[in-house]
Amino acid sequence: MRLHRNLVFATVDSLDLIFNENKQADKVLKNTLKRDKRWGSRDRSFIAETTYDIVRWKRLYAEIAEVKQPFQRKDLFRLFAVWATLRGIQIPDWPQFEHTPVRRIKGRFDELSKIRKYRESIPDWLDVLGQSELGNQWETEIGALNELADVILRVNTLQATVSQVKNSLFDEDIVTETIDGYPHALRLKERANVFTTEAFQKGWFEVQDASSQLVGALLAPEPGDRVVDACAGAGGKSLHMAALMENKGQIIALDIYGNKLKELKRRAKRNGAHNIETREIDTTKVVKKLINSADRVLIDAPCTGLGVLRRNPDAKWKLQPEFLEEIKKTQQELLRSYSRMVKPGGQMVYATCSILPSENQQQVAAFLEDESGKKFQLKKQKIVLPSESGFDGFYMALLQKESK
Repeated sequence: MRLHRNLVFATVDSLDLIFNENKQADKVLKNTLKRDKRWGSRDRSFIAETTYDIVRWKRLYAEIAEVKQPFQRKDLFRLFAVWATLRGIQIPDWPQFEHTPVRRIKGRFDELSKIRKYRESIPDWLDVLGQSELGNQWETEIGALNELADVILRVNTLQATVSQVKNSLFDEDIVTETIDGYPHALRLKERANVFTTEAFQKGWFEVQDASSQLVGALLAPEPGDRVVDACAGAGGKSLHMAALMENKGQIIALDIYGNKLKELKRRAKRNGAHNIETREIDTTKVVKKLINSADRVLIDAPCTGLGVLRRNPDAKWKLQPEFLEEIKKTQQELLRSYSRMVKPGGQMVYATCSILPSENQQQVAAFLEDESGKKFQLKKQKIVLPSESGFDGFYMALLQKESK
C-alpha cells in the first residue's frame, strides 16, 4: 500500500483537533472529509478509518512512540508511523518520517501487548473500574469493544420491507445480510456510505445497531398506545417504536435538548412517522402534565456509553471517573421522576448503552427499593455483552406498574 501525502496530512490534522483541542472525532471527520472534492470513497475511507484507529489505540501508540500529550505535530506523525509500521505499510521517505525506528516499534508492541491497559489502550482508572465491576469478564469485554463495529441498518417497516431495502441497496452495489433474531436488521458486508442511497432518501431505513433495536422490541408498544420516550435525543428509538405501532397511537418524545428534537422531527418526516410529537423539557411542568398518562414509558438513560466504545473510541479519553458518579445520580433521578408518567398497569423500560452493573442492574434494584419504585415489578432484564452478541453493549429492564 502506497501512502499519499494529502491523505496522511488530512489524518494528522484531524488527530490534532481530536487530541489537542478535544473536539469530537465524528464532527472533526465530517469537516475533514469535505476538504477536497477530488477524494473518492477509498480516500475518504482511508482518512476516517486511520483516524479512528489511531484514536482507538492512542495510549498504546503513544507509549510505543514515546510521546506525551499535548502532542506536537512531529509527535502526531510518530503516532501515524507506529500505525503504519504495525500494519506492514512501508514508511515513505518524507522529512516527517525521518529516523522512524521500524524494528523498535515492533519490539515495543510485543512488549507492551503483555500489559492489558496498554494492549487494550485504556486509561488506568477505567481498567481498574472495569475489573472491579466485571471481574474476569472485563478482559473479554474490553477486547470486544476494541473491535471495529459493523454497520447495521434498521428497516423502516412504515415504508419498506427488508427484501425491498436489500434489493435496492444491492442495485447500488451495497451488499447486506439479514441477522437471525433481529427481524428488521440488515448488516453491511462491507462499509459504505449508505446516506447517499435512494433507499435512505426515501426513508426506507435508519442506521441503528442491532442491540439498540432490542430496546423498542422489549417495550413492545402496540398500535393505539400512548408512549413517552423520555430521553428521546435525535429519536432513533422513537422512530423504531412508530414503526412497531404502525403509525397508530401517540409517541411523545421528550428531551432537554431542543436541537436534538428538531433533528428527530426532520428524521420523522423522512421516515413517514406521523404519530410522534416532540416536547422540550424546559420546565418541570412538562413531566407533571404526563403523570399517570402513558401506557408505556422508555427511559433510554444518559450513561458512560462504555457499551458503544467501538463506535466512539474517543469517548474513553474524554470520560472522567467523577462523571460516573454524577451520571449514576442522574439515572436515579430520572427513574424516580419519569416513572411517574406510567399509568397504573402500564410498563416502562430502563435502558443504557453501558456494560457496568452500577449503571444497570444496581440502578434498577435501588429504584425498586425506593419509595417511588414500590409500585413496580421487574418483569424481564436483558444484558447484552459485546463479546457474546458481536454488537454494542446494552442493558434493558422491563418494569410493570401495579394496576391499582
